[in-house]
Amino acid sequence: MQKYEINKYSVETILGWVKSGDVAIPEIQRPFVWEATKVRDLIDSLYNGFPVGYLIVSRSHDMKLKDGTISKGQRILIDGQQRVTALMASILGYTVLDDEYRERTIKIAFDPFSHDEKFAVQDQSHIKSKKWIEDISVFFDNDFNAFSFIKDYCMTNPEIGENECMNMIQSIKSIANREMGVIELASDMDIDTVTEVFIRINSKGKVLSQADFAMSKIAADSKNGGNKLRKAIDYFCHMAVEPAFYSKLKDRDKAFLDSDFGKEMAWLKDDNSSIYDPTYEDMLRVSFIHMFSRGRLKDLVSLLSGRDFKTLDYKEEIAEDSFNKLTIGIQHFMKQYYFEQFVLAIKTAGFISNKLISSHNALDFAYVVYLTLAISGEVDKTEIKRYVGKWFVMSMLTGRYSSSPETRMDLDIRNINEKGVVACLKEIEAAELSDAFWTFGLPQRLTTPNSSSPALSIYFAAQIFNSEHGLFSAASTVRDLFDVSDIHHIFPKGYLKKVGALDNRSIYNQVANYVHLDTPTNILIGDKAPNVYFKEAFESAEKNGSVFNCPMTKDELIENLKINCIPIEIIHWDHNDYLEKFLPQRRTMMAKKIENYYKKL
Repeated sequence: MQKYEINKYSVETILGWVKSGDVAIPEIQRPFVWEATKVRDLIDSLYNGFPVGYLIVSRSHDMKLKDGTISKGQRILIDGQQRVTALMASILGYTVLDDEYRERTIKIAFDPFSHDEKFAVQDQSHIKSKKWIEDISVFFDNDFNAFSFIKDYCMTNPEIGENECMNMIQSIKSIANREMGVIELASDMDIDTVTEVFIRINSKGKVLSQADFAMSKIAADSKNGGNKLRKAIDYFCHMAVEPAFYSKLKDRDKAFLDSDFGKEMAWLKDDNSSIYDPTYEDMLRVSFIHMFSRGRLKDLVSLLSGRDFKTLDYKEEIAEDSFNKLTIGIQHFMKQYYFEQFVLAIKTAGFISNKLISSHNALDFAYVVYLTLAISGEVDKTEIKRYVGKWFVMSMLTGRYSSSPETRMDLDIRNINEKGVVACLKEIEAAELSDAFWTFGLPQRLTTPNSSSPALSIYFAAQIFNSEHGLFSAASTVRDLFDVSDIHHIFPKGYLKKVGALDNRSIYNQVANYVHLDTPTNILIGDKAPNVYFKEAFESAEKNGSVFNCPMTKDELIENLKINCIPIEIIHWDHNDYLEKFLPQRRTMMAKKIENYYKKL
């Protein structure tokens, strides 16, 4: 049985759906990421009658209402948001949000009487030009007066006749009559099939996530407050990145700010932390796992549609209950006390910068753990941050949520509900953080040139947690240096490149070759061999009580090398010892530091 229909609709009809709310295009389903030149190309293709691809829309499942009638949901735009948003921006003059939540206007200019009728992204040259029409959206405005436009244009360009000008206007306005293909999916198609259809038809595009489908479902709902919920998620994500957005909302959507959601998130206007700037996917994932004790977001889409997993049909009461539970989960997520205490737990564990956080999945589930502990009362309130920090570090160390994350999260939340957080954490530690892991597994994870390696991030977090000083410093801690200093190659990159055989990024950029060091000292060291500059450091410490202009005795220097996991034998090592001696020994020392740090959390 065919699960879809292919129809053609004019651009004007499709934009009419948008203006009337008949098609759900949640603003944050996917930010507008097209370059402006792609918008120009879309308009050019429509103008010249070229194909521009299909839109894919779906409708909500039919559900029986209380009065016995069958509801028909809005069209949910599954694929084609970038194209529809481009049309909204260029033809209707709408502003759009980019992927950093900045407002953009995209104006397309047109030179109607050049030999090839050029379109261009508007710049100052088009505004100053007599021939270029600086913004084609004027032709689609309801107040557009063709007579006045022709009079003014022909007066400025006397060589252009009025009939030519009128033909040009009609040609531009014909864009609204161009047809686009729309694949309309059957209303009873389940979310897995919808995903499969999208992948098969648009395999080169960015595959939509289950969170994208969930946001579409939420945005399309008006009966259960989904449209307000979508707004809350959108605005929270926006304000987390740009707190100043709050002041814009006071003019743009004061009614929302006066609502319970608006009051709940008002604190973000004064928040400048960037440890956890959640996306809508993060918010949905955390809230869903927290409230529904399930890990797979496709289940959220089904539940919001009213799916009964036992009878496999759709019931209005299940949809209503699911929207209510998700709303509570979102409210918990954005609650100031919960959010700030969770972020404090992560920072207390040493993760003072988002640069140290390489897994948003691990961060998301750590927030689930926090909410579970905060609400259940399983442990004393003073212990919550400690367990949250340990769970987060354990997740990063083991890569727990890096492969098949939803399957793992689903299993973990079910085990937590059955046994509690503390018991589950102990079981995981016993299974995955054995002596063999610390002795062999973790050093192996430090055998990488990837500077965003979770193991390296945890090593630096350990130094920050321990308030340790940077190399050759008695004053500046790693915390002080993290965002302002250079990452120094202990065996300088320039030195290793000179010896030829080690002139390879994957060799000299090994993470075990990294250390935090202030910039002036790094400059003094330059490209010297370790057995040269470490020898100079020890000689200076003995004679002058300083190292590279920093007060430091010999004993303090030895301790400084120890806390930075640098073998004392380095004073004798050159490039011949880099691979066989230095890297293995330092990885072992770094792994030991991480082990001690984890066990102190």
